[in-house]
Amino acid sequence: MRIKAAIVFGFAVNHFVAGGSASNNKPTKKGNLSPISAQDWIKAASPGWNAGNTLDATPNEGSWNNPPLQGSTLDYVKAAGFKSVRIPVTYTEHFTTGSPSWTINSTWLQRVSDVIDMATSRGLYVITNMHHDSWGWVDVSKPDANQTMIQEKFYAAWLQIGRTLHCKSSLVAFEPINEPPGNNAADGANLNKLNDLFIKALADSGNSKRFVTLSGLGMSIDKIQWFKAPENMTNPWAFQFHFYSPCKGKTVWGSDADKAAIDADLISVRGNFTDVPLLMGEFSASQLNCEAAARWKWYDYVVRKSTALGITTMLWDNGLDNLARESGEWRDRIAVDVITNTVKGVNNSLADSTVDASATSQTSSAYIFNKVGSAITDQTLPFLLNGNSFKSLAVGGVPLRSGEDYTISGSSVTFKEGFLTNYLSATAVPGTKANVTVEFSAGAPSQVELVQWDVPALASYSSAAKSGPSGSDLWVPIVWKGLHKVAAVAISTSDGAYLVDDWTKWLPPLQQGRGTFNSQWNFDFDHFTITSQAVNAVIAAGKNTTFTIEFYPRGAGNGNSVEYTLTV
Repeated sequence: MRIKAAIVFGFAVNHFVAGGSASNNKPTKKGNLSPISAQDWIKAASPGWNAGNTLDATPNEGSWNNPPLQGSTLDYVKAAGFKSVRIPVTYTEHFTTGSPSWTINSTWLQRVSDVIDMATSRGLYVITNMHHDSWGWVDVSKPDANQTMIQEKFYAAWLQIGRTLHCKSSLVAFEPINEPPGNNAADGANLNKLNDLFIKALADSGNSKRFVTLSGLGMSIDKIQWFKAPENMTNPWAFQFHFYSPCKGKTVWGSDADKAAIDADLISVRGNFTDVPLLMGEFSASQLNCEAAARWKWYDYVVRKSTALGITTMLWDNGLDNLARESGEWRDRIAVDVITNTVKGVNNSLADSTVDASATSQTSSAYIFNKVGSAITDQTLPFLLNGNSFKSLAVGGVPLRSGEDYTISGSSVTFKEGFLTNYLSATAVPGTKANVTVEFSAGAPSQVELVQWDVPALASYSSAAKSGPSGSDLWVPIVWKGLHKVAAVAISTSDGAYLVDDWTKWLPPLQQGRGTFNSQWNFDFDHFTITSQAVNAVIAAGKNTTFTIEFYPRGAGNGNSVEYTLTV
């Protein structure tokens, strides 16, 4: 689900045109819905939200980290300002017969139908798909893939899905398959055949006028050259792609070069689909591995640029980054407000932060950090007002007093020592002490987190590298002492070489030799994790390897890191 959007368009790609005429969203009595144009659907669906790790979980809904989807969750989504919901669905475990019928369990189809109705009854636009099936039986790129079987099963599945959902209104759209694997022209050709069969199944199930999205391999915009739209298609359609921020040790964002890279990617995909509506069906800068101010700036810029180019964005949410499904709490409400205000064309004021990629340390106006043992002093934080002005500051709804708790000078706020000592001191226990909400004259609010910190402690600092199967990760218990978050991890062998990605030696200091979140390392509430992939890489290298775990505040000389060594 995390595809880096970085492309070089040195090839010729056909320019595509999407059809479909505007009309109302009411189905006819026979289920031949009144059509909506692709342009109208895309415009009305902005911004969108993904119900990830839910109906796409395996073997069943509720098997992963989220409970079964409830109407209340969709109420939270709508109240936050989202206009549409992408409902990923995995069918792999729900086939009850094999070839040639490939019957899908009727109870599962009904559940999919009911969830869609929960969304449309709230006025939300919906797009649903076949999701993690792409990991298994729909993977056309496997050397031993039975293309005939895949095509037969794919058509049969979408014929049943189409028949089940054909009476849904024009609010409901279909997407054939999520992030289909593949890397070459042959894989692209096989995916194009599946797209053809998808459109045929819809025509054969009474959905020939339903709005759909199509995509290329991986839904990655660097593989567009192999995409070919089905011929003689009557469905209005848009091209869907996915767009993620790579936070590979790069915990700063916002330089002119960073923005130019976003521009290049989005302008290129728009240039290859000049008259086709575009859907960014997943995008996210995870709060698990991206610094807050950098993340908010990234969301603001990506959504603003996308909106200007007519691209609708749908936030990926696996239930860990954003919405807590049962409580309705948004884990990063600032990001949500940034997205929804940007779509409206409202300027957001943003926390400022380091943007210089060559920096050896970073600052962020999303935090005030105080190290255990340090005296409290006034702290000045700069903001990017973007035409707005400061309106108010508060903690837990209680207003701060201008002149006593803080002062304002231009685009900066100075928090006074007297205010900060209510929460921070030389002897305070490490952890987050308060969140200051900063309101502006327009746009999303911002937040300043007051954090007392010390260097986290590991239960142990070395162990022998032991080979194990995929998924046999090494969990190291950790005691957090500040933010419960790892910033980055530098990985080097005993001879000073980088364990992975030697090419990162050409990157700026804060990225050199850093491993990739989820590939080599991870973390949760109580553990730092070295993945089995990383452990096996250490064994293969045959050298003792040190994992330097960096925390926030991140910077050279502040000592906020610990080392864990794997021996061989």
